[in-house]
Amino acid sequence: MADNEIERKELRILANSLKERILVDQELGAPLSWLKTGKKDSVVNTFESLPIVVSKNEKTGGDDAAGGHGAMLERVRADLGDCRRCKLAGSRRNIVFGEGSPEAELVFVGEAPGGDEDLQGKPFVGRAGQLLTKIILAMGLKREDVYICNILKCRPPQNRNPLPEEIASCEPFLIRQLEALRPRVICALGSFAAHTLIQSDVPITALRGRFHDYQGIPLMPTYHPAYLLRNPGAKKQVWEDVQKIMELLGKKKAGT
Repeated sequence: MADNEIERKELRILANSLKERILVDQELGAPLSWLKTGKKDSVVNTFESLPIVVSKNEKTGGDDAAGGHGAMLERVRADLGDCRRCKLAGSRRNIVFGEGSPEAELVFVGEAPGGDEDLQGKPFVGRAGQLLTKIILAMGLKREDVYICNILKCRPPQNRNPLPEEIASCEPFLIRQLEALRPRVICALGSFAAHTLIQSDVPITALRGRFHDYQGIPLMPTYHPAYLLRNPGAKKQVWEDVQKIMELLGKKKAGT
């Protein structure tokens, strides 16, 4: 019975996500565009796949013709609008879309905005965000070199965990953000980000430490900075994870 209940829950989440993707495509006048294959160098989708994302070293001139990564992100933000697609709209102060370089090779994806983020409309600006900034600096990068966003664009009340229907409403816009950015690597911060992006319910403790695939892009799951504030001992494992990202990006490790 327990297995059947889990299967039904997963089917409901998949159905809700599919419904939201179709609705977004209808708003854009491109029904079922996420089922189509992309350019010559793109990864071919299966029915279960997310929209095609091509890494920077596979880009073709079509991006420039379309206005570049920044213009594509602006279109996604414009389509999101003053989003009322789920009940979080009634309690939020600001939509937290994301910020950073449109040309970023590295994208950090978190769970959802917190109180400071909701107030300022920017991702990762509270205590957890300050720790993330330190991690980025330790990697030899600056915040403006990377792109930072969340699964949810609105703060859940009392910072509770995202609900499946909220993820289903926001996920199509996250998909389009990543499609616009086309980074070389993604770092998923915490369980919800990792589970949503790689469609897995394996614990973060088992997922972290190795790269997974997101539409042809290497994805490294690691612990959320908020978790590190409560469990400082896990910083060593996060540093191991980001060193692997640094190696992939051709960055030198500290002390080398």
